[in-house]
Amino acid sequence: MRQTPDTAETTFKPALRAIPPGLHFVSTPIGAARDITLRALDVLAGADVLVAEDTRTLRHLMEIHGIALGGRLVIAYHDHSGEGALARLLALIGEGKSLAYASEAGTPLISDPGFELARAVAAAGLPMTAAPGPCAAICALTVSGLPSDRFFFAGFPPAAQGARREFLAGVSAVPATLIFYESPKRLPQLLAEMARSLGGGRQAVVCRELTKRFEEVSRGPLDHLAESFAGRAVKGEVVVLVDRAAPEAASEDSIGAALDMALASMSVKDAASFVSQTLGVSRKLVYRIALDRSQG
Repeated sequence: MRQTPDTAETTFKPALRAIPPGLHFVSTPIGAARDITLRALDVLAGADVLVAEDTRTLRHLMEIHGIALGGRLVIAYHDHSGEGALARLLALIGEGKSLAYASEAGTPLISDPGFELARAVAAAGLPMTAAPGPCAAICALTVSGLPSDRFFFAGFPPAAQGARREFLAGVSAVPATLIFYESPKRLPQLLAEMARSLGGGRQAVVCRELTKRFEEVSRGPLDHLAESFAGRAVKGEVVVLVDRAAPEAASEDSIGAALDMALASMSVKDAASFVSQTLGVSRKLVYRIALDRSQG
């Protein structure tokens, strides 16, 4: 997710230790510069070569934390880098160099061009590791209050209305909390489309400027959020989360079919408990249907 770290003072001095050969993915702050990990600073201080989605952002972050370039090679690797840039990085790793790759903000490969690099390094059998750290999607999930036992990162929805509608229909029934990134300019339109496609009563959360000075978390049904953001000039990085769809109510026929299978190997009591938990319906109702079928 593309963000620029806020300036912050630090007195930390990273250890100038040897970084093993290979590719080292480095997670960078999504807002507050002090959110970077000590291990990430060690990797940035000790790697032979520095690679970044945006070299200016990386240089600024290193300056904030007192890490000198020391004449090291700094290479840009982004969406518009060609096969030549990828081959160059693989060659450097093959020569035994340690490469630190930093996203513009957050965890590499999460809405970040590092995927092709990771896949190429893996295919070549070269060493690769990661210094974990900030991620806007996980930070938003943490403060959202929505279920976190299962979540689905959907990335950026398509900008075109037709493609976006099809995209939302495809994820609507995923049994997990849905997580999206979105441009602030397109947020009002996205929320309105979500209310129509996913259901206006579905609970959702909009997180804006996470970890920054003007952090904002808005919660409520999609139709309420769509109305709240309609016509509003939104600024900053945005994460939208939507609760999973409520399970459809099981019909008496579907309960009966499930019971027929369960009663073949279970007692009435056990079958009723099993089907009740599986379909998420009242045990009292299931038990009544089970008794009728077992006595029929």
